[in-house]
Amino acid sequence: MVRRRWTARPVAVFGLVLTGLVGGALWWWAVLRLALVPERTGLLEGILAAGGWGLGLLPVHVTPHRGPRRGAAAGRG
Repeated sequence: MVRRRWTARPVAVFGLVLTGLVGGALWWWAVLRLALVPERTGLLEGILAAGGWGLGLLPVHVTPHRGPRRGAAAGRG
């Protein structure tokens, strides 16, 4: 039996890249607007800036703990 390697389709990759670029542009717009013209910003800019900051921290907090192993895998037993 031949196992085929998974390859991403170019259209799907393009869609993900485009989504990331648009999301990044919207986040920068909100952050710069909050920094440069704080008296004219609204709820939308605050939500976008806070949401982007939270997503930036998310990968750090959802990675599994790679502490010392227990049992036979650690050489005990």
